[in-house]
Amino acid sequence: MTHYIYLVRHGEHQDAEHGLTDGHLSARGRRQAELLADRLSGVPLDAVWHSPLERAAQTAHAVAERLPAIEPQPTALLFDCVPSGMTPETPAAFEPFFGSVTEAEVEAGTAQMADAVSEFLVRKPGDVHELLITHNFVIGWFVREVLGAPAWRWMTLNQAHCGLSIIAQRHGRPWTLVSHNDLAHLPFELRTGLPELPPV
Repeated sequence: MTHYIYLVRHGEHQDAEHGLTDGHLSARGRRQAELLADRLSGVPLDAVWHSPLERAAQTAHAVAERLPAIEPQPTALLFDCVPSGMTPETPAAFEPFFGSVTEAEVEAGTAQMADAVSEFLVRKPGDVHELLITHNFVIGWFVREVLGAPAWRWMTLNQAHCGLSIIAQRHGRPWTLVSHNDLAHLPFELRTGLPELPPV
């Protein structure tokens, strides 16, 4: 008996190019969500949870259009957030990012993710399949938690739009990272959302 959690970052939203934090899915984001639904079509999903933000809600409903047996449910536990602040172990390279984040935002994000871990990373009886459609930082925190990595490591775990990460727990065993940011369901031209790396 295994509990599976499928972690998905929302699809690309059309306002991202204008610097806005939320908005409708772009045409490319909608296609990403449709292909994600095709990828998950054989999974016996028990629940689909999503962030209340529009880009995540629209991704969830685009998936539900192709998987009509599911009913997506919003939860504030999957809201976009900053899961932790600077720690003594955090590399100095991340200081500029935290310079634009308030203490209140960090406190709220830390509390939210503590509650999210308590809510979702709890073993349920039988075989369970849950889909969580959320945001880059939230998925990074879940993966970091499963790996037992230092708090700042969520910042180094990036997900593409509609990338698929899977964590699982078999009875009597710890949570395990099965796959991370799997993009096999997306053709190259639909792979968006990852930070651009400097040329080598």
